[in-house]
Amino acid sequence: MRLSRSLLLCTALMGGISSLATHAMAADAKPATPAAAPSANAAAPAAPAADPNLVLATVNDQKITLGDVQRAALTLPPEARQLQPSVIIPLIINQLVDQKAIQLQAEKDGLQNKPAVKAAMDAAASTALQNAYLEEKVAPKLTDEALKDYYQTHYASKKPEEEVHARHILVDSDAKAQDVIRQLNKGADFAKLASRLSTDKASGGTNGGDLGWFKRGDMIPDFSNAAFSMKSGTITQKPIHTQYGWHVIQVLGTRTAPVPSFEQVRDQIRRDLIRQEVHKVVEDAEKQARIVHYDAKGQPITNSPAAPAAAPASTPAPAPAAAPANTAH
Repeated sequence: MRLSRSLLLCTALMGGISSLATHAMAADAKPATPAAAPSANAAAPAAPAADPNLVLATVNDQKITLGDVQRAALTLPPEARQLQPSVIIPLIINQLVDQKAIQLQAEKDGLQNKPAVKAAMDAAASTALQNAYLEEKVAPKLTDEALKDYYQTHYASKKPEEEVHARHILVDSDAKAQDVIRQLNKGADFAKLASRLSTDKASGGTNGGDLGWFKRGDMIPDFSNAAFSMKSGTITQKPIHTQYGWHVIQVLGTRTAPVPSFEQVRDQIRRDLIRQEVHKVVEDAEKQARIVHYDAKGQPITNSPAAPAAAPASTPAPAPAAAPANTAH
């Protein structure tokens, strides 16, 4: 179920169809509502409102209207927004004509009555209805004031976090890690050893084991505790054992991470708010429904805990704390 959507508004100009005005709520997972296209010339008279019932084509007497074109425009990929209306509008109309012709032939063959096809059509209708409900409930909550309040609570008022810039060499035994430490203490090049010996190929292969800057919660606890206890320029003198193997860590620098500006995290805040509000909507809907779970024999499960409220499949979930680079197998 998609919440992320760029809405392209098709309006009237030059005898019927004019331009597509782009209105995007945000980049990923954001419900949106149409907004009026800005006036190109403040002194020019307002253009007449587009009539969504305006007929643009017919297929076996079935009408394709401006409203159909408007709805089809909602699914346009970003690159299509660069095309002139005089180019994209006929393309949309031709596509709708093609689709309508195929639909009529499918209905003539009775495909809509096949169980699998009917189930798919019912599922699509359910998804559209759920999508509309979520957009209606969530979109009004995504105001500038709500975004700024979230920023103040989760960013501006928080104490700046410490960050570490480190690199590591990951091997599969304590003995190998001890040998790496001995080589480094004798002056061996860390990056070359990482490239040759580290089993973490994501960081070791081309980056010399470099993990970049990270916060304490970005890494698994044992790794973070070791890295954040070290001074800049030092190397662990004992291997750090984690679920992924034995690490030899070198800290390259430490710093206090600056608080990001509102604009820097605006899109992330919007995504967080969407997840938060979708969760509330789903919870409220489930509270108003009678939900029964069944076991493998088809018998009702009594005194079972309620299933957790689930956001739509495409709603991105918060990322868990990551292991160093690509060490998670």
